[in-house]
Amino acid sequence: MIQFFRAHWRPPMPWQALIALATLFTALLLAGAALAHNVTEGDAGYVQEVTGFRPIAFIYLGAKHMVTGYDHLLFLAGVIFFLYRAKDIATYVSIFAIGHSVTMIAGVWWSISINAYIIDAIIAFSVVYKALDNLGAFRLWFGVQPNTKAATLIFGLLHGFGLATKIQDYDISADGLLGNLIAFNLGVELGQLMALALILTAMTHWRARPAFARQAYAANVLMMVAGFALMGLQITGYFVA
Repeated sequence: MIQFFRAHWRPPMPWQALIALATLFTALLLAGAALAHNVTEGDAGYVQEVTGFRPIAFIYLGAKHMVTGYDHLLFLAGVIFFLYRAKDIATYVSIFAIGHSVTMIAGVWWSISINAYIIDAIIAFSVVYKALDNLGAFRLWFGVQPNTKAATLIFGLLHGFGLATKIQDYDISADGLLGNLIAFNLGVELGQLMALALILTAMTHWRARPAFARQAYAANVLMMVAGFALMGLQITGYFVA
């Protein structure tokens, strides 16, 4: 990837970068009231009140969570950014899904929780990490390339803990708990597939454009900035809350 950027990248115009950054931070500010990996008030009330096995409702809630989890989607977009073969995309997405599923279900089932601000800051860091990985920073700085599959699994496990921590705050009923968690996770994976289809469609058209090589560098820099901004929000929340 380092050779890719050295051969193709040209710095974007200053006004383009400023517009992109302004758009990014505006989006983050507008999203501040409903941070990623959160559950809306209405959904939280439903989770607290419902009893018994409700597969359709929990599949819907899981899918809704995924398509509104912008930190999760940012990381996923980073994972597939330079993957072109369907086999590679399926492999990495599956690794991430396994990690996410294991800790989400196990975390709620065994009441394993992490401070919500801390785990969300770690999740935001995963976006920074993946952007740096895409930029070839680790090989350039340290002369080594971390195992990308292992990193994807580790961050998948952490992303799952993020949701598990939030779900536990709503004291979900023990009646039908395991079935509802599995249904919720199924919804998460369905939502992930829907979001991934949209991301891949957009990226396929983008990659076909001559400017992709130049814009790819800027996109990963902005992804890194977004990750740092989300980390800042969570760290601030930890000390202020």
